[in-house]
Amino acid sequence: MMNMKHFLFSVLRADPSIPSWTVFFCSVRCPGDIILKSYDLAQKWRAEGRSVISGFQSPVEKEVLRILLRSTVPVCIVLARGLPKRIPKEFKQPIDEGRMVLVSPFDGKVKRATEEIALKRNLIIAEMAERVFVAYAAPGSKTEALCQTISKWKKPRFTFQSEHTQNLINMGFTAIDPKTGIKGARV
Repeated sequence: MMNMKHFLFSVLRADPSIPSWTVFFCSVRCPGDIILKSYDLAQKWRAEGRSVISGFQSPVEKEVLRILLRSTVPVCIVLARGLPKRIPKEFKQPIDEGRMVLVSPFDGKVKRATEEIALKRNLIIAEMAERVFVAYAAPGSKTEALCQTISKWKKPRFTFQSEHTQNLINMGFTAIDPKTGIKGARV
């Protein structure tokens, strides 16, 4: 896996017009206010042309992807399985236009995502990104465990200002408002 990890780093750093990537994570089950804030943030990132990387697996992540794909913002989907033999129909146009990259740190023998493989993928992309944004990490979830690992890194980490994200704020994630952001931070 290490060789593939280095390959992914080189692929995603190859285009000098993409200055940095922001990774986006969100637990599968998510409070309604966080869902709405995530959609607002995706609109903001779309307007800014923010480069976003994620597995885009959870329902909120999938909707953020759908919003981002309605623009020319660079998007990288990192699969928690091997690359498909056929590109999904909804990805063909953005890939052909050079605004989406579909990659995997796993070979073709990995046919379906498991919790273990998704965790490995998420650690790889969190390490690759310049900044981490976690919309929500349910208490006791795999996403929260991932965030505990990320919180030890010297990397900008953000979440929403919400009563539901206090666990992330306690880990050192900076809380922001999706419409205004925070002064001096490129979220």
